[in-house]
Amino acid sequence: MTLIAEKEYAYWLSRTGVIGAVKAGKLLECAGSYEAVYNMKKQRLLSLGFLSKGDVEAMEAARGELSLRRREYDAMLREGIRFLLPSDPEYPKRLRNMYDMPRWLFARGTLPSDEAPSAALIGARSCTSYGRQEAELLGGELARAGVQVVSGMARGIDGAGQEGALRNGGASCAVLGSGIDVCYPSSNQRLYRALLERGGILSEYGPGESPLSWHFPCRNRIISGLSDAVIVVEARARSGSLITADLALEQGKEVFAFPGRRTDPLSAGCNGLIRQGAAMVTSPEDILDFFQLKHECIRGKKKKEKKTEKTLAKTEKMVYSCLDLQSKHLEEIMQASGLSMADCMEALLKLELKGMVLQPLNQYYTRKLE
Repeated sequence: MTLIAEKEYAYWLSRTGVIGAVKAGKLLECAGSYEAVYNMKKQRLLSLGFLSKGDVEAMEAARGELSLRRREYDAMLREGIRFLLPSDPEYPKRLRNMYDMPRWLFARGTLPSDEAPSAALIGARSCTSYGRQEAELLGGELARAGVQVVSGMARGIDGAGQEGALRNGGASCAVLGSGIDVCYPSSNQRLYRALLERGGILSEYGPGESPLSWHFPCRNRIISGLSDAVIVVEARARSGSLITADLALEQGKEVFAFPGRRTDPLSAGCNGLIRQGAAMVTSPEDILDFFQLKHECIRGKKKKEKKTEKTLAKTEKMVYSCLDLQSKHLEEIMQASGLSMADCMEALLKLELKGMVLQPLNQYYTRKLE
């Protein structure tokens, strides 16, 4: 049987909707090939012990869809979507030693190199402005040092880290919890297109598959599996990022976490990881030292910022001194500075234009981390 035919049968199994990586591996072990899995009789499937009655019924119902699946498979290839099995040279080596390694992957763009260091950069979707800036900065520093950034293209920390990596000419790959052609969340369309052009996208789920809730814990094992280290920037006490961190530890990967304030809910998960033994991140150098890579002197950036601060006008200095890395509302800044609304807004606008202040939300302002 040709590899093309075997892939068509594997694709058929992937679209039954009931067979995941572990069951697919067991079926393949019993049958010897995906074609043989397709041809297994109902009673044989029921006798295996690891398939439920519902699994077998779904597989039986799907047998009549083989012609449709073959047409889908050909159309998918024409659209530039690749279907990878572990036997393919392009299939990432980092995933091959996992107990629940993906038995198939849908791929677009360039996948992480097996030879270059790789780090997962993950965290809260509803992150703070500070967390987003840290993720962007770290993604950029990793990219400049040659570290590949892997994440889930989610809102917040995930997307910010990947944007930072791409902006600095680095390699980044997103692992989706939806179909390979489904951009989720839809607000990340620009990042999705950038990854297609300058990075890569992976998924266990075929074209058109919805982003179902149970897909995301499954995809998290791929994010950690593709990485040599997992870095959590912000996370609540109960968070999908902590699931990824736990999976990373099970896979023997290093876990890093950014510390935060005791009273901040978005720091609870990270502080908990540090308490349990995760390495604490105080600067990008901590990550680059782990990879034994050289890094640029970030202190030079801080000196440049201080020099810029000295050139500010009096009202700009007054407003800037009232800001920190936590977002503040305009009224709070006015009260702290003693300036009128007009003077305060004029100073904030000038600070924004100089790249020293960000406005993450309407009338909320924060210092720019860099």
